[in-house]
Amino acid sequence: MTIDSWFLQLTPPAWLTCTQQQMFSVQWHPSHRGCQTTNRTISCLNYSCSDWQYNSMPDSRNQSCLMGAEDTVSLLACVFHAWEEWAGLGQVEDYLSVLEYLLWVFTPLAIVFIVPFLIVILLYLSILFLHVYKRKNQLREAYSNNLWDGARKTLATLWDGHGAIWHGYEIHGMEKIPDKGPALIVYYHGAIPIDYYYFLASVIIQKGRTCHSVADHFLFKIPGFKLLLEVFSVIHGPQEECVRALKNGHLLGISPGGVREALFSDETYPLLWGKRKGFAQVAIDSQVPVIPMFTQNVREGFRSLGTLRFFRWVYERFRLPVAPVYGGFPVKFRTFLGDPIPYDPNINAAELAEKVHQAVQFLIAQHQQTPGSILRALLERFHTKNKGQ
Repeated sequence: MTIDSWFLQLTPPAWLTCTQQQMFSVQWHPSHRGCQTTNRTISCLNYSCSDWQYNSMPDSRNQSCLMGAEDTVSLLACVFHAWEEWAGLGQVEDYLSVLEYLLWVFTPLAIVFIVPFLIVILLYLSILFLHVYKRKNQLREAYSNNLWDGARKTLATLWDGHGAIWHGYEIHGMEKIPDKGPALIVYYHGAIPIDYYYFLASVIIQKGRTCHSVADHFLFKIPGFKLLLEVFSVIHGPQEECVRALKNGHLLGISPGGVREALFSDETYPLLWGKRKGFAQVAIDSQVPVIPMFTQNVREGFRSLGTLRFFRWVYERFRLPVAPVYGGFPVKFRTFLGDPIPYDPNINAAELAEKVHQAVQFLIAQHQQTPGSILRALLERFHTKNKGQ
């Protein structure tokens, strides 16, 4: 049976169209052995049979297109499609389609996870409000006496609520802090001493006292911190000023390790005090007891990358504490206060510094499993057993 000709309706791919989704009517002539467009459709392209057969040959298609162009419009159309193919605009449309599909698929999943998260945030804010409201009578009394006392009481309540919610904060041995009179509190410095902030809040709420603190010089250079440091009686640490605060009957907190301990200590909890003994001399000159303090899991809440050589070099060379700190994990925090070391006129500063060092080291050994584990510290939120039990 001889077939002279027949028509075939085709839906061309993107690289083949002059207009979107244009249908081609192609007449095949066995005698001519070529493909031609018919009068029934308006086409700007004229392809040879090889162009239809070998779709993976764009150069041949473009060449055939240009050779077969009969007028200026067809030529311009060929040039435009060649440029479109070279620029990969068709692929861009495919990528956008994929992104649109992924957005359609994952948007419900994102909403499913985000909405409960927002509800949890609202619950935490509600609990925090209840912590403040529970102490409203104390706040009212504080504001009636002194403006800054009221501000300190308010912020202490907020920080106390944050510690209770996020870390299940506990403090053991608060009875060792005197209700009146001076004492020097020496503590281990975490990457971020947030445990010390909770301790200060507890002292304000439970003892009605403001504990003065010694901080590094760089803290006073941070914009906006001046007022906060003044309200909470933070000093930069000259021995004379420390002695003056203690002789005036205040509590004073200090970390001999300071920034160095914050940056370069790790989950094994080494004390990086070096040969520092100025704090011991302050205690001797003021004739006050020294109370050691340590917070369990403080290194699991926040950790530092200061153990990397580059950050240590920067600090040693320029005294810039630029080591990144990461974390904020809701691990269990327990602050332990050791037995006070009474004033002894028969020992010198070096001997007292060693004695305090051993006392803090004893608290670490008694209450902290080393090396510390973030997972274990998280699980401790669900039970009360600690290393000392």
